[in-house]
Amino acid sequence: MTDIDRIDHSVLYTTDMDTTAATYEALGFTLSPLSMHMGSHRPGGEREPMGAGNRCALFGGNYLELLGLFGDGRVDPWHIRSLIARYEGLHGNSFGCADAAVTEERLRAAGLSSSGVLPLQREVETPDGTATARFQAIHLERALTPEGLVHAACHLTPELIHQPRYLRHANGATHLESVLLVVDDSDLAATVQRYARILDVTPVAEGPRQVLRLALGQMEIIPVSGFAEVLPGEDVPALPYMAGQTVAVADLAAARTLVEGNGFATRDLPGGGFFVGAAQARGAALAFREVRP
Repeated sequence: MTDIDRIDHSVLYTTDMDTTAATYEALGFTLSPLSMHMGSHRPGGEREPMGAGNRCALFGGNYLELLGLFGDGRVDPWHIRSLIARYEGLHGNSFGCADAAVTEERLRAAGLSSSGVLPLQREVETPDGTATARFQAIHLERALTPEGLVHAACHLTPELIHQPRYLRHANGATHLESVLLVVDDSDLAATVQRYARILDVTPVAEGPRQVLRLALGQMEIIPVSGFAEVLPGEDVPALPYMAGQTVAVADLAAARTLVEGNGFATRDLPGGGFFVGAAQARGAALAFREVRP
């Protein structure tokens, strides 16, 4: 079994957190309150503000992260603003691991990371007051991930993140099922091979998709020539492009009724389900499928 066992969370970057959060609430998600990040560039380093804060749609096993950028840009240690200069939307994800040291050692030996194990924390509200959620992260080399900031993460205090009061969603979402990456046809083989090494899994072809399945969730990679087959009617603003994500829902018809009732246009998803396009979902298509956990 691989040391990485899930897509821990996707990361949607925004310079307008209020509007983005309101959009995802209208899409039927319960969001956690705003929480600002503190972190370090190096293992054991002093934690400092990261110029970003998040609100999340939490599911118990993984989640969607809306990452807002704050300030004038001078505080940007993750170099996020260079990513959103291409487009606002999905620019990264985090793969979950149980032991950061084990994952760091494997990624370093494979030539995929030199970050070491980095500390990260943010203050969160709990029914008993404010508490500090703590994480460990291993960043992939940015030169190897032109699509965005990709890392592995280990939760040291998962109970502070996945609080029961945030886990119920009006749209019936139960977990983040997949993230979709679109690449130039000429880059497909190398990109799939890279993610196979990152995740230590064997890709499986499913139509135009190359699927890397984890215990919870999957990474999907497609050539741009197959994009219209997967998300018909959508545009590609740049390549590589993290074009969308899929959430599993308990009742597809009920989810669609809610989403459409809140003013969103929906389109049928090939193979079942539906999606809201990137223009309405703040930069990345959001798909809904009935998928068992």
